This record gives sequence, C-alpha cells and structure tokens, in this order.
Amino acid sequence: MKLSTHKLTILALFTTIALGLYWVESLLPVPVPIPGIKLGLANIVTLIILKNFSIREAFPVLMIRILITTFLFSQFISMFYSLSGGILCMLSMHLIHRLLKGHFLFLTGVFGALFHNLGQLCVAMLLTSSLAPLTYLPFLILSGIITGLFTGLCAHYAQKYLGRFLHSQSIQ
Repeated sequence: MKLSTHKLTILALFTTIALGLYWVESLLPVPVPIPGIKLGLANIVTLIILKNFSIREAFPVLMIRILITTFLFSQFISMFYSLSGGILCMLSMHLIHRLLKGHFLFLTGVFGALFHNLGQLCVAMLLTSSLAPLTYLPFLILSGIITGLFTGLCAHYAQKYLGRFLHSQSIQ
C-alpha cells in the first residue's frame, strides 16, 4: 500500500493522539473495581480512522498503539488482552460502520466496546482455563454500552471538526 505524505502524516498524528489518550486514561482512577472496565478513549481514534479512511489504515495504527502502550504502561501479558480486544473491536466497528453506511457512529462505538470486552474475556478464559471470567459478563456488557456510546459520540463530534482538515488535500 502506497501512502501519500499527507496521509502518512495524518495517520502518524492519529497514532500519537491515540497514545496520548491512552496515557490520559491511565491516569484516571478506575471507577469500578471490575477488571477490564475502562473508557477506551483510544478507540475514538480508531473510529475516526475507520470513518475517514479504511480498515487498512486503522489496523497499523491500532497495532502500533498497542505495542507502544504495552511497553510503556503495562505488563507483557496485557498485550494479549489488548490485541484480542483491539482486533475484535476494530473488526466489529468496521463491519457495523459498513452496515450502517457510515451513519450512527455512536452505535459503531457501542459494538466496538462490546466486542473489545468479549475479546478480553476470551483471553481471560484461555489463560485461566476456566469459565469463571464469564461472571463479569453482565458488568462488561453494561460498561461496554456506556463507554462505547461515549467514545462513539466523541468520535462523532470530533469528526465534525476534523472533516475539513482530513480532506483539505488529497489523502488517497
């Protein structure tokens, strides 16, 4: 895939923004003592990239963000949770975004958060060789709906301001 300098620069900026959002989120206190519940602020960036580009551009940004945040902010084992959740999240957002023809970004965010939680639950069950992590499922569904709605709405409103910037030059 050949990228224009403008497009590559924008994707690098989005990667940096995603890293910054992840860092800010890591400073916030966890609102509930349930593993896996987070706001998922970096998903705002994934939503914006999927809206303005494609999954081909979103995937490397996601992978770079996960690798860097793993090395800077967490333990190696958390990379498995991040990868499974992040990839399922992005794939589901891509599919929902296409099904909804780019409308209702907030619903796309909700599905992304739900599938992110599902991916993390699957890793937890594999690592523990137990179905015990499923006891968190109701809480993760509720939190996924709330946080996904929040990130989807953030991406929707950010899109209003970023649209002209992203398309000011040919990025194809």
